[in-house]
Amino acid sequence: MASKFTELAIDCSDPRRLARFWCEVLDYEVRDEDDDIVTIGSPGAPEGKSHPGAVPPVLTFARVPEGKTVKNRLHIDLDPTDREQHEEVRRLLDLGARSADVGQGDESWVVLADPEGNEFCVLAGRHP
Repeated sequence: MASKFTELAIDCSDPRRLARFWCEVLDYEVRDEDDDIVTIGSPGAPEGKSHPGAVPPVLTFARVPEGKTVKNRLHIDLDPTDREQHEEVRRLLDLGARSADVGQGDESWVVLADPEGNEFCVLAGRHP
């Protein structure tokens, strides 16, 4: 059997603040929390390791002393499911995201950054 993608770990300076942002973005909830690590996941989704088949990954935010210094080599892509891309971008900006330029040029996706500067994309035209 192959491995499953069950978790994405994100280094940050304020795990609670970043977890709250991503809970609003993804409609996730806090699963576990302490001063240095906060884990969020999809409500009602099965736990990954013991559940056969695909599961929505949890996001774990871990406090680290150093700040972000360069463009992410790995990032999250979002597909708006109940609104158009421009409406989702507006919602995310209202939640605290900001526009980001990573040299993408004129593309169909929009690059934003979360409150700690981690880039992510909002896609257009791909609905799951």
